[in-house]
Amino acid sequence: MVVALTEDERLVLVEELRPAVDARVICLPAGLVGDEGPEDRESAARRELREETGYETRELELLGRGPGSAGMSSEIVNFYRARGMRLAGSQGNREKEEIRVHVVPLTELAAWARDREAEGIRIDPKVWAGLFLSKARP
Repeated sequence: MVVALTEDERLVLVEELRPAVDARVICLPAGLVGDEGPEDRESAARRELREETGYETRELELLGRGPGSAGMSSEIVNFYRARGMRLAGSQGNREKEEIRVHVVPLTELAAWARDREAEGIRIDPKVWAGLFLSKARP
């Protein structure tokens, strides 16, 4: 998962239909390591950020990692902070059809998230965990 903050303190989020919960879900840009061939965690984070949002980053910093749902899955979530973000182009072809990008000022994020929840959109709690980690590690 990538905590992607722009220079003007806006958080880049993605919204996608998630059949498992039968709803649209807003989350941090993320994906699977190795789903496009052999790669390390940081390369996967960079690739997913670019494909899902069109943004590239100069630097990624690992903030923390741990199980996303220890009682249900062996998945390990890696949180990265992106620094030196720039919009490099459009999303990947498949992602353009499936993922909506939101770039939300941090000062408005809580109210914005409440409004999305009122519309029936779910907010992945890892958004808040990623922000906490990014603030805890200056």
